Amino acid sequence: MVKTNISNTVILALPSDETHTNDGGELQFYGRVRDIENDQPIVALDYEYYEGMAEKELQKLGEETMSRFAINQLDCIHRVGKIPVGEASLRVVIWSKHRVEGLDAMAWFISQMKKDVPIWKNAILEDGSRIPSMCNQC
Repeated sequence: MVKTNISNTVILALPSDETHTNDGGELQFYGRVRDIENDQPIVALDYEYYEGMAEKELQKLGEETMSRFAINQLDCIHRVGKIPVGEASLRVVIWSKHRVEGLDAMAWFISQMKKDVPIWKNAILEDGSRIPSMCNQC
């Protein structure tokens, strides 16, 4: 099963899901906004996205990840809008029978997401100016 979402609300940490009794691996990844971008201190990132297309591409990528790797579930939420330093912009959770498959799937999914899903970020400096980014690389 794949569940994906793009949201402008705060991403909360999840408790471990103990209902996955056939899965030995539960991987939770949180991408957080760092306080430095391009060697400059920042106060936030502002994520923009191609509405409609980004949701479709994120779901498609989740389904492709499920077909490429021996994983049983993938959940992803990507936050958009202005996100302050320290808060999560991304949460990916993968359940797999063994850790290796889950770790491989996680690395591949995030790398491909940054290439394929039309989400862009701009770093916001302390003075309010912005550092534009061509893609979601972070």
